[in-house]
Amino acid sequence: RQPLSPCVAGERLCSTEEATAGSGTYTRHGFIFSSLAGCLEKKNEDNELPVVSVVRDSESQLLPNVGAVVTCKVCSINSRFAKVHILYVGSTPLKSTFRGTIRREDIRATEKDKVEVYKSFRPSDIVLAKVISLGDAQSNYLLSTAENELGVVVARSEAGVQMVPISWCEMQCPRTHTKEFRKVARVQPQFLQT
Repeated sequence: RQPLSPCVAGERLCSTEEATAGSGTYTRHGFIFSSLAGCLEKKNEDNELPVVSVVRDSESQLLPNVGAVVTCKVCSINSRFAKVHILYVGSTPLKSTFRGTIRREDIRATEKDKVEVYKSFRPSDIVLAKVISLGDAQSNYLLSTAENELGVVVARSEAGVQMVPISWCEMQCPRTHTKEFRKVARVQPQFLQT
């Protein structure tokens, strides 16, 4: 093993004749490039070409990428969108929060014109969403909950009790039995946070 040297995403590391591409890299036009910011690692396997990979520095900030499933908390809603803070990417907690927006048209996959934001989310709901674009100058990530697996996973009723999903569009307070509308997620086991 050689000492690790830092590299940035897109950096040309070496030619494919000198090494084989490992994790965190990609090849193009006979060269190996870094696909993420991190540290360059070269491992020599028995007499074959060394494997170059880029390992992310565990201290470096994990960023929500397009296509990543994120866990976020709803901060505010209006008739056009819900504003959220992104707390986790996958199951990794973020060191700093990122702001996201779930637009009305990105809440459901069907009947988009009938969707009402206040019947989908409420402030302080915990929502699973997918990053669909890296947003604009205000560094807002655009998120979608259009898939069945995405939507509200934790919501508290007005009585302050964690509600139970009873359908894909309603949750119920176990104490008062009041029903409230939500865009409910059908949670996949790998996303359940304990």
